[in-house]
Amino acid sequence: MTIGLDAMTELTTTIRQSAEQQYAHELKALKALDKRQRPPNWELSPWAVSTYLLGGTLEDGTQISAKYIGNRRLIEIAVATLATDRALLLLGVPGTAKSWVSEHLAAAISGNSLLVVQGTAGTPEEMIRYGWNYAELLSKGPSSNAIVPSPVMRAMTTGKLVRIEELTRIPSEIQDSFISILSEKMIPIPELDEYVQAEKGFNLIATANDRDRGVNELSSALKRRFNTVVLPLPDSAEEEVKIVASRVASLGRALELPAEPPALEEVRRIVTIFRELRSGQTEDGKTKIKSPSGNLSSAEAISVMTNAMALAAHFGDGTLKGDDLAAGIVGAIIKDPVQDQVVMLEYLETVVKERADWTNIYRACREII
Repeated sequence: MTIGLDAMTELTTTIRQSAEQQYAHELKALKALDKRQRPPNWELSPWAVSTYLLGGTLEDGTQISAKYIGNRRLIEIAVATLATDRALLLLGVPGTAKSWVSEHLAAAISGNSLLVVQGTAGTPEEMIRYGWNYAELLSKGPSSNAIVPSPVMRAMTTGKLVRIEELTRIPSEIQDSFISILSEKMIPIPELDEYVQAEKGFNLIATANDRDRGVNELSSALKRRFNTVVLPLPDSAEEEVKIVASRVASLGRALELPAEPPALEEVRRIVTIFRELRSGQTEDGKTKIKSPSGNLSSAEAISVMTNAMALAAHFGDGTLKGDDLAAGIVGAIIKDPVQDQVVMLEYLETVVKERADWTNIYRACREII
């Protein structure tokens, strides 16, 4: 079953709404007040797009929530890139909100974040160029009616943004399909002796993980066609606490979890644990500790808090306790059952145990390991 975008805005029972659905009221308010110049086929001006991502208060009092908490200039560079004919590559370690930012950029600029190619080792060229309706092809031969357009082709013909998730997971020979698309802004169809040209407003946002293993490096020719913006991990603990608390509250509402929103102090504890294990030392710099094999980003902290809320809501009294947090903490840290368990035990005994107000987390984690 397929559902048009207009119909989708009426749905409120979906597990996860797209950005343009979830924040439709903010986009509508921005569009109504936005008097600045807009690039062709953009729903909002670059100023309004950056305001949508970074948050603020509009002239009529409408509060725009911050979708990205971090360096403002990075978002401004990303938006400015998309206003040119250069494609945008969002690069960073897992959990730095690359996909989140790309979705909201597409929602604000094109009003449609659903034109997506998910990069995998098995992504075929048809997902980037076009495929064929073989029943139509066999009965009537090659024709425009037999073509099945890819998300990229649909974006080109409508002047929208297309998102390419995990670009470096796509095989190198398939990646090269983007070179002519980004250079010539067209897709040739040799079977019909025709070609599809991009409408104004078309552009491409790609994301890539710069720490993943076994990925396909981008060729120099393809790299030159992107402006790269590196999204870093949060600079400070307070910034990361703010990010995690905001996303956990949003997810709790979306999932309709009856638990109380976690206290800021509980969020700060999880963020502190993850930051210390990432950096290999305690916050005060006095104790060196080993780092686990996994990636302990803000995304993992959000997952731990959301899981704890579900446990507290359905198997507790609705208030987060150490027992609710412990399972998520241990699961996020111990990816290698041998190496990471040693790291976790050492951290518990040398750091967590020594903090008087962390006794509940220490005991709960020790019971699990």
